[in-house]
Amino acid sequence: MKSLFNYQVSDRLPIREWVPSNVQIRQYAEASGDFNPIHLDDNYARQVGLGGMIAHGMLTMAQMAAMLTEWIGKEGRISKLDVRFVQVVRPGDKITFGGSIKARSENIIECDIEARNDKEEIVLSGLAHIMQK
Repeated sequence: MKSLFNYQVSDRLPIREWVPSNVQIRQYAEASGDFNPIHLDDNYARQVGLGGMIAHGMLTMAQMAAMLTEWIGKEGRISKLDVRFVQVVRPGDKITFGGSIKARSENIIECDIEARNDKEEIVLSGLAHIMQK
């Protein structure tokens, strides 16, 4: 694994894949206290026009943060994570997280980040700042 210090502008970040399950979504609801039925009741989510249950946006963002944390290891920390939720994520969707180095200074790496579903639709996009230790 190469050091954060060796990454250059336009280098790609490592890829991380995630498939949200109904169990994981329920566990997130319990941990976060967000029991909105659009996340837990398929019939309700269909009745309100969502086409079925959806994962919490913050759960998807947490998976992005996990990808970044695995990548930076002990060499740095996330100092900024700014995301936009573009599409819903459903249980069983295969989500691929990735990104690239947009800019870097002496101790900050600025990354464009995104997550795509198995239809290649962007579900989350944003910007992360990694501060080197």
